[in-house]
Amino acid sequence: MKAVVCEKYGTPEVLRVTEVDNPVPRDTEVLVKVMATTANAADARIRGAVFPSIFNFPVKLAMGLKGPRKKVLGVELAGTIEAIGKNVTQYKVGDEIFASSGAAFGAYAEYICLPEKAVMAKMPSKMSFEEAAAVPHCALAALHYLKKGNVGTGQKVMIYGASGGIGTYAVQIAKAFGAKVTGVCSTANVKLVKELGANEVIDYTKVELSKADANYDVIFDTIGKAPITQCVNLLEEGGMYLSAVHLELSRIIEGIKLSIKSSKKVIGGVAPYTVENLNFLKSLIEEGKLKAAIDKTFTLEQIREAHAYVDTGHKKGHVVIRIEY
Repeated sequence: MKAVVCEKYGTPEVLRVTEVDNPVPRDTEVLVKVMATTANAADARIRGAVFPSIFNFPVKLAMGLKGPRKKVLGVELAGTIEAIGKNVTQYKVGDEIFASSGAAFGAYAEYICLPEKAVMAKMPSKMSFEEAAAVPHCALAALHYLKKGNVGTGQKVMIYGASGGIGTYAVQIAKAFGAKVTGVCSTANVKLVKELGANEVIDYTKVELSKADANYDVIFDTIGKAPITQCVNLLEEGGMYLSAVHLELSRIIEGIKLSIKSSKKVIGGVAPYTVENLNFLKSLIEEGKLKAAIDKTFTLEQIREAHAYVDTGHKKGHVVIRIEY
């Protein structure tokens, strides 16, 4: 089968499409014919070894010092089950699924084996493979943090980085939870964020965040670049600043100090992904409350171009990789 192999860290040029052996499902696994995957910031960071300085050596020690130990990247996918192990009971051949492969990676290939208990569910109705592939990774992260912030009806929530992979879902999920949502993005993305349902949009190129005319119950920084002190100053007493990105040490220390000084909390950490949450997202999609914002679509053979585009930092929503057979 065709797969994208990453043998060393570097620019998108380190990625190459080659032939590898087809995987064979174990007794508790399913074999999925991958129809679509994505090029997202997580894949790009791993390919380029772009890790926060404090975590650089520990992450490389775990992932591989000179290149990823798991050569086939890709953390999310949608496809069709082609075979099942003898002990699999929840799925059958022909089921269309979407899934997060997570730290196991492997989605940049024509076929992948996933455990039956993986973060996987049957695809939402009336959704294409390309759209479904763009859901698991970023939408699960957005859902986790908004739950962490206890976002609910009537709350005022700011989404910083509202046009990105996590941000586009965070805007919609917060709205589905009944919050009044303010999105923060650049001029080019204001229209998109409004279309996703934001009640208000702040163009950070024109308005200083410190001059925002509101106080918020929750500020969700989806890209790890918001000025923490300014954001905390915009919070109501007891409010929460959430960060979906592993911070540099200086930002971690700043967040701890701000949390100690007041009733306002700075919260980060790793987002655990669950089948329960994936099925909840599926229900939101089928209710028409959540959709994937697709920026560009590439083929597997165009994986270098896809990653180069992600590296620009200017993608809107999601970059999809379509597998052509």
